[in-house]
Amino acid sequence: MKVTKSGNLKHRKLQKEGYLQRVSAEQREYAGACASPRMTETDITNTNEQTEGLMERILAPDNLNKAFKQVKRNKGAGGIDGMQVDELLPYLRENREELLQSLWDGTYRPKPVRRVEIPKENGKVRKLGIPTVVDRLIQQAISQILTPIYEEQFSDNSYGFRPKKSAHDALKKCQANISEGYVYVVDMDLEKYFDTVNQSKLIQILSETIKDGRVISLIHRYLRAGIMVEGLFEESSEGVPQGGPLSPLLGNVMLNECDRELDRRGHRFVRYADDMLIFCKSKRAAQRTFEHILPFLEQKLFLKVNREKTQVAYIRSTRFLGYGFYVYKGEGRLRVHPKSVQKLKDKIREITGRSNGWSIEHRRTRLNQVIRGWVNYFQLADMKGLMQQLDKWTRSRIRMVTWKRWKRVRTRFANLQKLGVDEKKAWIWANTRKSYWRIAHSPILTVTLSPDRFKRSGYLSFSECYLLTNV
Repeated sequence: MKVTKSGNLKHRKLQKEGYLQRVSAEQREYAGACASPRMTETDITNTNEQTEGLMERILAPDNLNKAFKQVKRNKGAGGIDGMQVDELLPYLRENREELLQSLWDGTYRPKPVRRVEIPKENGKVRKLGIPTVVDRLIQQAISQILTPIYEEQFSDNSYGFRPKKSAHDALKKCQANISEGYVYVVDMDLEKYFDTVNQSKLIQILSETIKDGRVISLIHRYLRAGIMVEGLFEESSEGVPQGGPLSPLLGNVMLNECDRELDRRGHRFVRYADDMLIFCKSKRAAQRTFEHILPFLEQKLFLKVNREKTQVAYIRSTRFLGYGFYVYKGEGRLRVHPKSVQKLKDKIREITGRSNGWSIEHRRTRLNQVIRGWVNYFQLADMKGLMQQLDKWTRSRIRMVTWKRWKRVRTRFANLQKLGVDEKKAWIWANTRKSYWRIAHSPILTVTLSPDRFKRSGYLSFSECYLLTNV
């Protein structure tokens, strides 16, 4: 259904937000030498400059319809106005002309994003900014037009958030570099990259390619829209809020400047979003590379490099996209990094915990989803032995939660008999006081709740999934 068609379906108007209170944005620890002059919307953006007609392409009916379908497909939570994705079409039918006119004449003002914090494995949180569904639609429309333009400029060594490129492609490139003798890396860590992007520098870079001032002005307004945190308004004088359709492209546009500099110097590198490895043949060369690229990142792009996490190291000590690396007979090989294994086990512990109150069917479904997704992602790694270990450990977790579920002696006795245990042994084991984990490894359960029984019950195994992905 085209969003450009008019209709009479009634829909509530967007509520006007009253900004309860303005609070200061988080202080950033930038060195004075790295500070660039702050730019207001009118510093370099001439909304009357329309030489390329990009705004016409962005607001074209076909492009808006495509954007609408993508936003609907992505689903996601609503922004600060509470509007959900399934409410977008009725809103557009009722307010289309008003919305388009405000975009044409430059009076449209994006609404602040809604702050959402996602826990990270290191105990910290990743701050996301969820735009309203209307703003997501407009951002998606902008991204669809700008992506092909910038794809012609982006480096072949950049893989994150790009069409027809994936994390697996980036890892294969890493393998190829290692196999050619580039076994030392500069493992670059940009501290809170998306939160600390210098907006003035980003607008400057965008303006070198985008000559339609209306588009530059609109993007700038999205950057400066602000953030709502528990009802309080915070300015967004720096950073690109993660969570909107336009953010990945803007992040790549900024770091493409680093890519071009590395290409100019003839370096081998692989970048996925803000994760970057620069490959060298010796530790000394890697150290020199780090010393040369650091001033460019901090003084030219005004980014903050995390000195504690950034390292010059042999490839075996590196973690990239959850994978580790090693060299076997001169060939670069991939393995699952121990931290990724630990993260998986934590997830399985959560799923197989008795306290979550899940049914057997729901627990099995969730576990199968995790196993299938995890193996699909790590299928490039050499992990046959690891798969067998994980299967053994996971089955023990299922046996443990099953035994916990059989709380009463009578229930345990009856279920053991159903599994083929003779009456005498069933009664003895039903009355055991051994810990749940010891029982999970005992002969009574390893024989009765065997791998074949798990398979017949619909449980997937890591080993079988791994074999299927490598056929």
